[in-house]
Amino acid sequence: MKGAARMLTLASAMALCGSAAAQAAPPAPATLAVCGSCHGADGNSPSPAIPSIAGQPRLFIENQLVVIREGLREVPVMKDSVARLSDEEIVALARHYAEQPLKPPAMRVDAAKARRGAELSRKALCGTCHLPDYAGQQQVPRLAGQHEDYLLLAMKSFRDQPGPGRDTIMSASLYGLKDAELADLAHYLAAFKPK
Repeated sequence: MKGAARMLTLASAMALCGSAAAQAAPPAPATLAVCGSCHGADGNSPSPAIPSIAGQPRLFIENQLVVIREGLREVPVMKDSVARLSDEEIVALARHYAEQPLKPPAMRVDAAKARRGAELSRKALCGTCHLPDYAGQQQVPRLAGQHEDYLLLAMKSFRDQPGPGRDTIMSASLYGLKDAELADLAHYLAAFKPK
């Protein structure tokens, strides 16, 4: 019953986010500063272990912030900051970061690793949900140009720690893949040039 109540709360919050999108004010500078301290001032993270959120789909960002705020996904470092955000602030942040241009980190591409990663992506049907250019859509994140280290960490987490707040399709898609295969996939996706 407690899970049903949480999901109803989440659904209500998402409805509010959607209806408020058109009239949302810009994010407060102090809130942007908090987000920017980890994700980069423009949403392009300077740390390979922290995702860049610039250019992510707006709905994906909204969903993730609500799921974290409601305690359905544990991200301890974000918990206190996100807990205080109103629906309107979440909408404003999502819109702001979705509009920022992605600046993929420079990387040296290993052709053999990228080929293996491309084949794994094809077999796992990654482009079905994330789109063929891996730009993401709606509630599905952009993978193209994301930090390789972060992608590998996230995929290992989906594979090894399925649970509350986790996408079960991702867990199932990555089930049985070895660390070396995930590394190839992360390399391919990080090197993929977003449109």
